[in-house]
Amino acid sequence: MKIDIVSDTVCPWCFIGKRKLEKALAERPDLEVEITWRPFQLHPDMPIEGADRKEFIAKKFGSHERAKDLYNNVKMAGDAVDIPFEFEKIKRSPNTLDSHRLLRWSESAGCQDAMAEILFRRFFIDGEDLGDRAVLIAAAAEAGMDENLVARLLEEGADLDTVAKEDQMAREMGVSGVPFFIIDNKYALSGAQDPASFLAAFDQIEAEKKAEGGPA
Repeated sequence: MKIDIVSDTVCPWCFIGKRKLEKALAERPDLEVEITWRPFQLHPDMPIEGADRKEFIAKKFGSHERAKDLYNNVKMAGDAVDIPFEFEKIKRSPNTLDSHRLLRWSESAGCQDAMAEILFRRFFIDGEDLGDRAVLIAAAAEAGMDENLVARLLEEGADLDTVAKEDQMAREMGVSGVPFFIIDNKYALSGAQDPASFLAAFDQIEAEKKAEGGPA
């Protein structure tokens, strides 16, 4: 079964959605699943150097108080799936284009899901700046990738257009928010769905394959 996850590396609900998908998959150890992470920039107009976090979220949500209330709700949702969000550690809101490039390359290195986890952790728990290439290179090394190759690819601008086109393709498909899960190129689940929603989709797909006489 193929699962494409359209997400942004600075989307807390994408991190939560990852955990909920993992819980669903843990209940279905019989499933053979291929997961691919796809790029989507929540803030494509973010300056390449990023922005001061406090100023950015105050502008985005209207006030510091409004932002604090919203992030408290996210923190509670994170606690429910064992994600200890540390929003107060985050000092910069980054442009995520480079982190999406790294996530793309990690697929070829066979460690894409691990890389998604590393990037989420470094941003949301460690408070690191995903717009800092030194952070991305360290993340690549942590995942077992060739950090010298990653540094060179970042410097050369490799796959900038490819990632931008994938982002645009998601928007043309109707994706306006993330996470967005596409299962077997047929079923879509939007948002950080509970495990039961994923399990229902898995069961539906398997039932249809059996009805068609194909392998489940």
